[in-house]
Amino acid sequence: MRAPTKPAAANAPSAVLASRVLCLVAAMVLLFWADSAVAHAVTVGDKGYIKEVTGVNLIPFLYLGAKHMVTGYDHILFLLGVIFFLYGMKEIAIYVTLFAIGHSTTMLAGVWFNFGINSYIIDAIIGFSVVYKALDNLGAFRTWFGVQPDTKIATLVFGFLHGFGLSSKILDYNISPEGLWPNLLAFNVGVEIGQLLALSAILIVMTRWRATPSFVRQAYAVNVAMMTAGFVLMGYQIAGLIVA
Repeated sequence: MRAPTKPAAANAPSAVLASRVLCLVAAMVLLFWADSAVAHAVTVGDKGYIKEVTGVNLIPFLYLGAKHMVTGYDHILFLLGVIFFLYGMKEIAIYVTLFAIGHSTTMLAGVWFNFGINSYIIDAIIGFSVVYKALDNLGAFRTWFGVQPDTKIATLVFGFLHGFGLSSKILDYNISPEGLWPNLLAFNVGVEIGQLLALSAILIVMTRWRATPSFVRQAYAVNVAMMTAGFVLMGYQIAGLIVA
C-alpha cells in the first residue's frame, strides 16, 4: 500500500529552504570566476597593506584573518561538506578542530620557513578537496572501490593543504619580518574566529533544513552542486596556470 503523501503546503517551507541553500552554492560557484587577485579573500587593498605594514599590528591582522575565513568561499564549501552529515556537537567539534590544526600549522610554518606552493596549483588542490568531500558525502568511494577512507585523516590532510594556500599568498606579498611572528599569530586567531562565525551560520541553516522530511533527497542535489563548484574552481586554476 502506498504511503499517503503530505499536502503540498506542508512541503513548501522545506522546498524554500532547500532552494536557498542551492542558491547559496550557486553563488559560490559564480565567485570562482572572480579575479585571481581576490583568491582567499586577499583583496587589492589588503594586499597593499600586507606589503607596506611593519612592526606589530595585532588588531589589523586579527581582522584580516577573520575576513579571510568568512569570505573564503573555498574554505566555507569544504567546511559545509565536512559537517554535512554530522549531527552531534562533539563530533562536529572534533572535525573542525582537525581542520583548524591542519590549517594553522601549514599557514604559520609556511610563512615562517618561507615555504610556499604555486598559487594556481594549491588553489586547484583546494578545489579538489571540495570535490573529494562531496563525493565522500555521496558514498562514491564505498560504491566505486568498496572502501571508506578515514574521514578524520582526510579532514586533517586537507586542512594542511588549505593552510598552504594562504601561506603561499602571504609569501607572495613579502610581509615584513619586523613583527612577523606576533602578526601571524594574530592573523591565525582571526582565521579561527572567522571559522567559528562561518560555522555558526552554516549550522543554523543546516539544523533547520535537517528537520524537514525532504532533507535526504535535497542533500543529494546540494552535494552534486558542491562537487560541480569544486570542479569549476579546479578548472579555473588549471587554466590560469597554463596561461600564466
